[in-house]
Amino acid sequence: MDLSSFYSLMAVTCFTLVGLWWTVVERHPEWKVDRTRRRLAGGVYLSFLLPGLMSMFAQVDTGNPLIWRTSFTAAALIGIVNTVQLLGVDDAAQRGPFRRFRGLVALIYAVIAVIGLFPAVSSVADWTPLQAAALALILLVVLAHGLAWEFMMEHDEPSNAASD
Repeated sequence: MDLSSFYSLMAVTCFTLVGLWWTVVERHPEWKVDRTRRRLAGGVYLSFLLPGLMSMFAQVDTGNPLIWRTSFTAAALIGIVNTVQLLGVDDAAQRGPFRRFRGLVALIYAVIAVIGLFPAVSSVADWTPLQAAALALILLVVLAHGLAWEFMMEHDEPSNAASD
């Protein structure tokens, strides 16, 4: 599959998953009133939205790498900040394997940021920068699926965090 087709398919897939996640959240009004659950649901949302946005920007002008490099770096930085914040609020008792290793999400976002800032690093593995970033996006979406599953399967008891 050529990279243009890959990024097109990835964008469509991610935005479809965003829409499906909206449906899940709509069916759980208790998540909206519990601050911790709202933040965790928002983290899942960003786990689908950011790869979708990066995939769209990768297709804007393939002759101008500054567009994808800038957008990948910016989206990755947003992903890192959001993920690190979620590490501090996620209840350890509720964590399954994906939530226990949520830090890997931040690491993958960091790899994407490095590829955006220093695309030559991907040549170490004999890949183009967009190939390396594509592999990282696949990993992000796989982890997002696991995070979504675990979040949906936790008990309906409210967390200890204050509601607002």
